[in-house]
Amino acid sequence: MSLNKSISYINGFGLNRTKVLEKELKIYTLNDLLYFFPRRYVDRSKFYTPSEIDSTSAEIQIIGIIKDLKIISGNKGNRLIAKLCDEKSCVELVWFKGIKWVESKININQKYLAFGRVNKFGNNLSIPHPEIEIYNYEKLKHKKGSFQPIYPSTEKVIKAGLTQKKIRESVYNLLKDYKKEINEVFSNDILKKYKLVDKKKALFDIHFPKNQKDLNNAEYRLKFEELFFLQLQLALKKNKRKIDLKSFSFPNVGKYFNEFYEKYLPFNLTNAQKKVVREIRKDLKSNAQMNRLLQGDVGSGKTIVAFLTILICIDNDMQSAMVAPTEILAQQHYNKIKSMCDPLKIEIGILTGSTKKSERTNILNKIDNGSMKILIGTHALFEEKVKFKNLGLAIIDEQHRFGVAQRSKLWLKNTVPPNVLVMTATPIPRTLAMTVYGDLDISVIDELPPGRKPINTVHRYESKRLSVFKFLKEEISKGRQIYIVYPLISESKKLDYKDLMDGYESICREFPNEKYQISIMHGRMNSENKALEMERFKNGITQIMVSTTVIEVGVNIPNASVMVIESAERFGLSQLHQLRGRVGRGTYKSYCILMTNLKLSEEAKTRITSMVRTQDGFELAEIDLHMRGPGDIMGTQQSGLSTFLIADIKNDNEIFKISRHAVNELIKYDKKIENKANINISNALKKIEKGNNIWKYIG
Repeated sequence: MSLNKSISYINGFGLNRTKVLEKELKIYTLNDLLYFFPRRYVDRSKFYTPSEIDSTSAEIQIIGIIKDLKIISGNKGNRLIAKLCDEKSCVELVWFKGIKWVESKININQKYLAFGRVNKFGNNLSIPHPEIEIYNYEKLKHKKGSFQPIYPSTEKVIKAGLTQKKIRESVYNLLKDYKKEINEVFSNDILKKYKLVDKKKALFDIHFPKNQKDLNNAEYRLKFEELFFLQLQLALKKNKRKIDLKSFSFPNVGKYFNEFYEKYLPFNLTNAQKKVVREIRKDLKSNAQMNRLLQGDVGSGKTIVAFLTILICIDNDMQSAMVAPTEILAQQHYNKIKSMCDPLKIEIGILTGSTKKSERTNILNKIDNGSMKILIGTHALFEEKVKFKNLGLAIIDEQHRFGVAQRSKLWLKNTVPPNVLVMTATPIPRTLAMTVYGDLDISVIDELPPGRKPINTVHRYESKRLSVFKFLKEEISKGRQIYIVYPLISESKKLDYKDLMDGYESICREFPNEKYQISIMHGRMNSENKALEMERFKNGITQIMVSTTVIEVGVNIPNASVMVIESAERFGLSQLHQLRGRVGRGTYKSYCILMTNLKLSEEAKTRITSMVRTQDGFELAEIDLHMRGPGDIMGTQQSGLSTFLIADIKNDNEIFKISRHAVNELIKYDKKIENKANINISNALKKIEKGNNIWKYIG
C-alpha cells in the first residue's frame, strides 16, 4: 500500500468527488488527505438538552427525543423539520436538501444526539443541516476523541456530499488502514531531547485529539518538523556554498582603507558599524564566497560600511559594483561615494538608463581595462555589454527590488563569482530574516549614529489641514524644505483618496509661486526630468517637493525638515517608516505628519498609532509581520512561506528557535546527514528536494 495513491481509492470517493476535492481543496493523494489539517476543533465531550441552549451557542451537541417530523412546502422549496425536545423545551432540526433520505432515517419518540450551529428565527431555536445519530451512551464513551475536527471546506465540496462527517470518517480510516506507511523521520535522540511525540501519534492526535494536551503535543511536533526541515535545507545549502563556491580572497587591508579611516572618515563609526565591518572582514579573508545580508534601519549608516568594504576590495586590486533600484538612489550613492573617493584619487563611474552614449562608451572601456575601480548604477549594470576586468565585489542595495535572475547576471560577469553584499533599509523581523535568508550570513546595524535627532511624528485628520499648512509655512520661513507625498498619480474611481495631480494643484493655490517654488516628481516622468526636479530641490531652489513614493528610498536632503504623507492609511508600515526616514537627516528638528480621513479601519488605526508611538524600524517590522503575515511582507514568490501547512512564522517564534537549535546541533556532528541514526532525515531531504514540499516525502 502507498500513500501516494489517488484519493479515488477511498471508499465512497467516486470520480465526481475526487475531481471536486482536487479542484477545490488541492487534495490529490492519500498523503494530501493525511496532511489536510483541521482548521479548528469542537469539544464533543460536552452535551446539552434543548432547554439548556440559547441563540448565542456555537456548534454544540444536543440530546433529546424527536417529538415531531414533517415536510413543509414554501416559495423557495421544501424543508424537513424535526423537533428535538426535553421535558421543558424543543429545538428545530431543519434540512433543505436530502429531505427524503433524512426523513427515512429518523424515528418519532427515539432519543437522538444532534450536532450543529444554533440559529434563532423569531422565538424559535433551530439547527440547519445538523449531524444526527441515535443516542448510544456506550458508543459515546468510546468515541474517537472528544475534540472533533472541523476541516476547511467550500460550497462545492459540501454539494458533492463531502460533509464534515464524511471527511472525518475518511481520515480516520486512512490513519487506521495506512498506519504502517507513516514513518518516523527523527532519531530517538532527537525525539527525547526535544520532547516530541512520535509521528504516528502526532498525526492521529492532530485529527482526533482526546484532550487539549494531546492536541498541543501533536501541533508542537508537526510545527517543529516543518520548521526543522525548512531550516535544515537552508543550513545545508549555506554550508555547501561555503565549501564549494569559491570567490576572491582579500587578505590585505592596505593603503586606501587605512588612509580613509585615519584621515577622511567623516564621523566615528558606531559600535554596531564596527562589528559589521569585522564580520565582513572575516568573510573576505577566506576563499569562500561572501554572501552577506546587511540590515540597517533608515539612517543607520550602511553606505559607509559598504564603502569600507569597497576599499578593502580595491586594496586587493579588484573592482566593485553597486546596484540600486532607481536612478535617484544610484545618483545619491554615486555623489556620496565620489566625495569620499576624491581625496583618495580613486576613479568612480555611474551607469544608468539615461547615461549618454559617449559617456557610456568611456565607462565601459575603463571598466573593461580595469582603470575604473568602482561602478555605481541601476539595472543597466546587468547588461551584457558591461564587462569587468576583475569584479571582486557586488553590492546590491534594496535587494528585494531585484529578481534572482537579474542578480545572477552580475555574478556571471566573472568566471569566479564576486563576493556579495546585499543591503536593505527595510527592517525584517529576525525570525523572518533567518527563514527567508537562512542561506545567507546576516549582519544588523541596530544602532543609529550619535546626534541623530528623533522625528516628531503626529497624526492629523483632514479637518486640520489649514493648521498643517500654517505650520509648513512657518518651517519654510525658517529656511527649511518640505516633502508632501501622495499614494496615487491619477484619480481612481475605486479609491476615494487624494491623487497627486489634484494635490499638486491645491498646494500651488495655498503656496502661490510669487512667494514659493514647488517641485513635482512621480514615476511617469522621464529620468531627465526627475533628476532636474530633484536637483532643484536639493539646491534649495524649490521649498516643497510634491511626490509619489518615488522618493521613498535613498533620497538625502539634510535641509528637509517635514514629511507630510497624504492618505497615510493607504500605506503599509514599512513604506511609512521609509518615507519618514527622508527627514531628520540634518541638524534641524524634523517632523512627520500623517494625514488621514476620519474613517479608518482598525488595521489602519494600528499602523498610524504605531508610527506615532515608535521610530524603531525593527519593532514596526514585527507589528507589520503580525498584521499582514510573512507572505505579504516578503512576497510569496521568493519566500515560500505560504507553503506552511501548520507552522506560523508570526506566532511560532519559540518553536522556530528550538528547531533551529536542533538543526545546528545536528549538522555540528553530522555535516552531510550521513550517520545511520539520521538515515530517515536524509531520505526525507532527498524527496523534499524533488517535490519542494516537506510533507510530500511520506509514502
